Amino acid sequence: MSQASPSQGNRTKGRAFALQLLYARDHDPTADVAGSAIGWADQFELELDVTAQTFARDLVSAATERAVEIDGLIATSSRNWRLERMSRVDRNILRLGATELVAFREVPVKVVINEAVELAKRFGTAESSAFVNGVLDRIATAVGRTPED
Repeated sequence: MSQASPSQGNRTKGRAFALQLLYARDHDPTADVAGSAIGWADQFELELDVTAQTFARDLVSAATERAVEIDGLIATSSRNWRLERMSRVDRNILRLGATELVAFREVPVKVVINEAVELAKRFGTAESSAFVNGVLDRIATAVGRTPED
C-alpha cells in the first residue's frame, strides 16, 4: 500500500481546516474567514504547514466568491433537502466538495468525493457520508465531470 504524498496530506489537512473556516463563515456570513485563515491557524496553534493553510484559504476564497453558484448546485442536486435544513457540517462539506469540482478541476473527481466523504465520516453524523457522496456525485455530473476526470 502506498503512502500519500506530502501534497496529498497537506490537502487533506487543508480541507479539514477549510471546513472549520466555512463553518465559522456559515455562522457569520460577513466574516472574512479566508483572509483570517493564516492568522487563525497560528493563533489556535494548529499543526498546519503553510501549504495546508494556503490550500484552505484558496478553497474558502473560491467557495465564498462562488457562493451563489455553489449553493445553487447543492440545492438542485440534493433531493428533498433544502440548503437551510441541512446540518451545518454537511452543508459546508458539500460547499467544499462542490467548490473543488467547479474551481479546482485539476483535482480528480474521485479524490474530491472521497475526501468529502472522509470529512463527513469524521465530523458528521452516521448518515452524512452517504448523503455527501450522493449529492457530490450528482454535482459532478451536473458540471460535466466524470469519475475518470
